[in-house]
Amino acid sequence: MKKIIMISLCLILSSLLVACNKEKEPKPEDRFADYIKLWNEQKFDKMYEFLSTESKENIKKEDFVDRYKKIYGDLDIKNLKIQFKKPEEETDKEATEVQFPFDVKMESLAGEIAFNHEAKFVKEEKEDKKTEWLLNWDTSFIFPELGEGDKIAVPMTSPKRGSILDRNGIALAENGTARQIGLVPKDMEGQEDKSVKQVSEILGVSTEQIEKALGQSWVQPDSFVPIKTIPKDNMELREKVGQVPGVIGMDVEARVYPLGERAAHLTGNIAPVTAEDLEENKGKGYSASDMIGRRGLEKVFEDRLRGEPGVKIVIQKEDGSEVVLAEKEVKDGEDVHLTIDSALQVTIFDQLAGKQGTATAINPVTGETLALVSSPSYDPNMLALGATNEEWNALEENPAKPMLNRFNSTFAPGSVLKPITAAIGLKEGTLNWDTTLPIKGLNWQKDASWGKYKVTRVSDPGVPIDLEKALIYSDNIYFAQTTLEMGKDKFIAGLKNFGFDEDMTFAYPMHTSSIGTIDSDIALADSSYGQGQIEMNVLHLASTFTIFTNNGNMIKPILLTDEKQGEVWKENLLSQEEVNHLGAALRKVVEDPHGTARGARIDGYPLAGKTGTAEFAKAEQGKKGKENSWFVAYNPDHPDTLIALMLEADGTGNAVEKVKNIFTEIKK
Repeated sequence: MKKIIMISLCLILSSLLVACNKEKEPKPEDRFADYIKLWNEQKFDKMYEFLSTESKENIKKEDFVDRYKKIYGDLDIKNLKIQFKKPEEETDKEATEVQFPFDVKMESLAGEIAFNHEAKFVKEEKEDKKTEWLLNWDTSFIFPELGEGDKIAVPMTSPKRGSILDRNGIALAENGTARQIGLVPKDMEGQEDKSVKQVSEILGVSTEQIEKALGQSWVQPDSFVPIKTIPKDNMELREKVGQVPGVIGMDVEARVYPLGERAAHLTGNIAPVTAEDLEENKGKGYSASDMIGRRGLEKVFEDRLRGEPGVKIVIQKEDGSEVVLAEKEVKDGEDVHLTIDSALQVTIFDQLAGKQGTATAINPVTGETLALVSSPSYDPNMLALGATNEEWNALEENPAKPMLNRFNSTFAPGSVLKPITAAIGLKEGTLNWDTTLPIKGLNWQKDASWGKYKVTRVSDPGVPIDLEKALIYSDNIYFAQTTLEMGKDKFIAGLKNFGFDEDMTFAYPMHTSSIGTIDSDIALADSSYGQGQIEMNVLHLASTFTIFTNNGNMIKPILLTDEKQGEVWKENLLSQEEVNHLGAALRKVVEDPHGTARGARIDGYPLAGKTGTAEFAKAEQGKKGKENSWFVAYNPDHPDTLIALMLEADGTGNAVEKVKNIFTEIKK
């Protein structure tokens, strides 16, 4: 009896185990839901385990994973979303295969790709006699139209690059033509070595590079083999190379810079895309054959100027037909319109005459930037077309540093800071126009604690010095004494009110004007007249002088024509009464026979301004070091142009003369 009961219990338990196992067998809809989860997560290696035996015979795991990764990577697939709605009725337990519809959406570099498809699951028996639902997979799961032998292509259409235009619509950078110089092998017969050598010497391309170009597999006797592209207007070079046997030239599309070196640091240039560029701009449609903004505004406005390439994702069928999966139309780049005046830009650059220096011109009422000049300079056309190693070396080894952008760099301002120091003192009430200081001699120190250090001034007029005379004579001792009385905290706060230690909101990135460390009375005295550690960029300096044309408000400089004009950057820096008084003193700096800028006087054309020298290579105490010279000037009666100019290691008189010459041209 006990034996019969035991057998019965075993039979019952066995039945329960079988039933449990059957319950635990995954349903095909659950299997597909798990597969879709992995697909959405792009876990392709795990997806492969869901494939049927037949599918695995047709594609190996490595190929399956690599194909998905390559296609999704090449097409920049993002926001992948596969949806599957489980059927309301469970799959028949006796069924051996079942189909489920599903939807796929994804974003690609050519836009959205969406499709509907069906998944076929088959029931397979494993070695342990258990059954499992597996997916019959083929390439149509990637894209329904994709057959096993088909290929995916991504043809692109390059956008037309936008131009950089000045305020009058004159091009500073535009699409034009250049001259491509090449060789035709059959036309060099018997003179190959001679032609290669001559072309190498004239164009600055090594003979090895030329021979490598001629030795390419595609080159035939009558092929045109490009060697170098040169500016179209370089007639001297074209004539020289044109006399070499086998040389032919043809016009090709190119980026051109009509002002050349005169606006090089402003416009910058484009250059071939590098591997680093491709990595940094992944997903933006750049290819190894593209050009990209490398410097200046070409780089700053790269996205606007370049536009967006047109792109298609195409399945190329084995029978030669094509299926377009997605397409994005080409979008040409925008033109960028600047407030720059090309004529004034050229005038200022030519006045600098290759000397090391910088200058800017602004409209001190509207804030429009009329010129941004750095000298010496380089030819952006040469760099855009591809400079040779020799040309690069010449630029990089030039002690005058033609590649250095001086207009966005900072320098010690010297005495051109004095009107700002005066404005701070007047605002704080530590300065007034009536008080005079009985300064004698050319040197002064606060007390013996300064050791050998003394503040020096250029001349001793032999009379007590008030604020007006201090500006006319540019008296360092006056500003040192009055600023020490003002105190470090008020002086620093005043400079910050003028935008020091603050990033300029300007379309072209500018280095920030800085106060540096003022940790002693000597440092404070030096800083009062623009020495110490104070540094300014030339555009910020010009902006500080706009308080004299805008009722004590400092105007924000702008570079684009669609920016708001006359916007106040810093307000109420000085009262109107003090503006009038200080402006009149700056006029005397030019008009007074003793004024440091008396050399800038122009008959019938008034100027107000301030000169400055700033020592940048310190000499021993009592000996003069190398100095940068500055001059800032504007017409107080018709304030439509304000110029700030600096010459490195040059006399103040030269800066004054050059600004005078520029205003003389403007007067015409």
